[in-house]
Amino acid sequence: MGYQGERPAVPPQSNLDDRETLVSEHKHKGKTCRQSAAVFNVVNSIIGSGIIDFSLVLLVKGGTLSGTDTYQSLVNKTFGFPGYLVLSVLQFLYPFIAMISYNIITGDTLSKVFQRIPGVDPENVFIGRHLIIVLSTVAFTLPLSLYRDVAKLGKISLISTVLTTLILGIVMARVVSLGPYVPKTEDAWVFAKPNAIQAVGVMSFAFICHHNCFLVYGSLEEPTVAKWSRIIHVSTLISVFISILFATCGYLTFTGFTQGDLFENYCRNDDLVTFGRFCYGVTVILTYPMECFVTREVIANVFFGGTLSSVVHIVVTVVIITVATLVSLLIDCLGIVLELNGALCAAPLIFIIPSACYLKLSEEPRTHSDKIMSCVMLPIGAVVMVVGFVMAVRNPQDCTHGQEMFYCFPDNFSFTNISVTHFQLTTQLSVLNVTIFQ
Repeated sequence: MGYQGERPAVPPQSNLDDRETLVSEHKHKGKTCRQSAAVFNVVNSIIGSGIIDFSLVLLVKGGTLSGTDTYQSLVNKTFGFPGYLVLSVLQFLYPFIAMISYNIITGDTLSKVFQRIPGVDPENVFIGRHLIIVLSTVAFTLPLSLYRDVAKLGKISLISTVLTTLILGIVMARVVSLGPYVPKTEDAWVFAKPNAIQAVGVMSFAFICHHNCFLVYGSLEEPTVAKWSRIIHVSTLISVFISILFATCGYLTFTGFTQGDLFENYCRNDDLVTFGRFCYGVTVILTYPMECFVTREVIANVFFGGTLSSVVHIVVTVVIITVATLVSLLIDCLGIVLELNGALCAAPLIFIIPSACYLKLSEEPRTHSDKIMSCVMLPIGAVVMVVGFVMAVRNPQDCTHGQEMFYCFPDNFSFTNISVTHFQLTTQLSVLNVTIFQ
């Protein structure tokens, strides 16, 4: 075991000002990045998988109070070895399961892209999701994940963010051109239903980058709490804006038919969406290494004392990615993966642990705003974790993986429960196939 006891990386400090750093200067020479690159790294982590502003700042403040520079060392300093092990398991499982979900998305998305190539048989085994997952892993995600320095992913994250903007434009365009032709489900505009807590689990999955928070923080030139707060605020505004637009446009288009993977809702013969699927697949591939960095760091800290030789670095990376790939080949439904990962891993990492650490470390009065917010976040996280898991198991999300949605076929009406007449729906879907997907 590579457990290192309570050895802080820098001397503990009590004042949260610009002079405070969580990582010593010599450790970052030759591998720092500008604030803009850090913003793209955080946004990439968020959009591939998100953020909660206050919790992230609270996490770094806790690191400063304890004189530590990783999530694991912070919890170790606060709750000892048992807390260290619990966090290590959670911090490994969350990005590892995220890697599995990214592989599922890559296979589902790019297989439909290749099916649109003229002359290609849709049943061709070489464009099947399983082979695409394997090839994308060998050709792209594995080489990118072999980097030792997260700062080198800054430009890659910028590309991912730009592609996300293009995807958002396509989703917004289809609200206008496709939305009116997709029948609305019953109670489509009800604000919340009894199983709404499941959505909180998924949102927790989408709004987290705590597991690589210190990695990005440590890649900054002269990292300080004030500089980190500015980066977090900018990243939050960008990511929340994009996430809200995605969620709103997707639901306005498909209402209750919306799948865990939004692109599963669009018809295969929609060329504009095919381009969006391609951009989405590339974005997910470029986000994947950020999660692999975290899983590898956890293993390095727990079993190898925080340092990996070149050979061990390669071996550990290959093993992690191989196992994630094998699991993703056996699972083809994204919704349940997101729900369980959000409830069991993301909720504790976002709500419970940062709040508990700050409450134990901080000497501020109970009426201090940070302590009040921490006292609110902690029980919320516990409720989301327990209830979200129970609801996800009892009410699993329907999955239509690999199936064309009924509204893509004008003659198929058996699955609808709508108020429009048969004639109206036939006319609308016929016009849809003629005017939109050409």
